[in-house]
Amino acid sequence: MAGRKKETTYTNEENPLDNIVAEPAIAYGNNMSGMAMRTIGLMGMAGKKDFTAIRNETDFINIIRNGIPRQAMDNLMEIADLSLTEMAAIIHTSDRTLRRYEANQRLSQEQSERMIEMARLYSRGEEVMGSIDTFKEWMNTKLVAFGGQRPKDYLDTSLGIAMIMDELGRLQHGIFA
Repeated sequence: MAGRKKETTYTNEENPLDNIVAEPAIAYGNNMSGMAMRTIGLMGMAGKKDFTAIRNETDFINIIRNGIPRQAMDNLMEIADLSLTEMAAIIHTSDRTLRRYEANQRLSQEQSERMIEMARLYSRGEEVMGSIDTFKEWMNTKLVAFGGQRPKDYLDTSLGIAMIMDELGRLQHGIFA
């Protein structure tokens, strides 16, 4: 029987892979819960009906599909120091259209997704920079890593937000571009 591998079986207590897989899953779940809570807080939605069951990123999908209320966008605008005109450009609509939305009116799925992305970004920025004010200052600074543009100028695309998130990761680990 040359070439045939002997199959090894383990009981749950003996399998060395159980510990390897279980630890990161636990750490990831706890970390995402905190990130989800900060994200909801930045939108001013903590304790609101649709937002109480969110524990991780996956739970945000239903929120995006149902649309977030305009009120959440207003809270995020205030925290991020964005004007209505800037926010309209970010979510690809006119400021006139945004002015007509009532506080409880739901944004479209695309607009809601951008708001969630931004709230996650600002939550991450606050975590990396130590304060939301320091992060806002960084967002308004022209940086070489962004071709001499401000990170804030990249908020109108998902790819731009991802680039900012990547740069935050590099900063957190001491890698400067």
